[in-house]
Amino acid sequence: MTLLAAEGVTLAYGTTAVVHDVSLAVDEGGVGLIGESGSGKTTLARALLGLMRPRSGVVRYGAGDLAGLGRAGRAEFRRAVQPVFQDGSEALDPRMTAGASITEALTTHHRMSRAERRDRVAALLADVGLDPALAARRPHEMSGGQRQRVAIARALAVEPRLLVLDEPTSALDVTVQARILDLLERLAAEHGLGYLLITHNLGVVGRLCRTSSVLFAGRVVESGPTMELLTRPAHPYTRALRDAVPRLGGEPPRAAGRTEAAAAATGCPFRLRCPLAVDRCREETPQAREVEGRKVACHRAEEVLTTLASSAPRDPRDEGETPDAPRQ
Repeated sequence: MTLLAAEGVTLAYGTTAVVHDVSLAVDEGGVGLIGESGSGKTTLARALLGLMRPRSGVVRYGAGDLAGLGRAGRAEFRRAVQPVFQDGSEALDPRMTAGASITEALTTHHRMSRAERRDRVAALLADVGLDPALAARRPHEMSGGQRQRVAIARALAVEPRLLVLDEPTSALDVTVQARILDLLERLAAEHGLGYLLITHNLGVVGRLCRTSSVLFAGRVVESGPTMELLTRPAHPYTRALRDAVPRLGGEPPRAAGRTEAAAAATGCPFRLRCPLAVDRCREETPQAREVEGRKVACHRAEEVLTTLASSAPRDPRDEGETPDAPRQ
């Protein structure tokens, strides 16, 4: 069942389009959105959260157009779809205790007595692995991992159906990252949550997400089963992202093409970086098409799978970026 979807969405700041004709469906499993900084991931997340209106295209919640929801419908959407941002210290009000931050969400969406709210706050903190006594602390009195757990507890307070996770572990050290990933896996299983995970960390999507989409310069260049994308990428950009991840005990990361080049204004956006670019790439913008079980916007996808994959495919479990091995 599709909970949230973008259909042909284009987003712009002023006259500058930053997301181009993107379609993405978030179902009851984990869905990853991968890309480097500036690729448009967070801008797309803002539209999916109803914080930004598309220039064209539609964001759907269930079967309805998000922009056309009435007051009651928007209230239901805000309860059902909850964000968890990158940095807990910025997501939490520094003047409020952890308990007050969670209580604020409970008060907005549920009618409870003071005692019921107090008990619910304690239960939520325990559910994310924190001592309920932490409810009395303010953000500066907690560690980064504790703040992120409080942010997750606040999102869970309204009993959502979907979490939009924007780089939820990037501000944490690797040992804390592992605990947060364990927590997200457990909560998804216990609460039946769907989630959209926005990240540049390939190992994280390999562990948490069944399907993923790769975004370059505001365009989806490859989408499909996550483990297929990570082990046998069919787009040169997906391959470059994977090869840029350090490997424990392995060779230094390889750079593919001109890694500093901006997106091309005509033809294939990735052609200025691509080691396989030909005249057709300069003249014709590739459209997404089916290639071996995934969709790829590349004229030479079949050659990426064969010639560029002449070396043995890398297993994400060999990557040194993540604190815990991704699971098949």
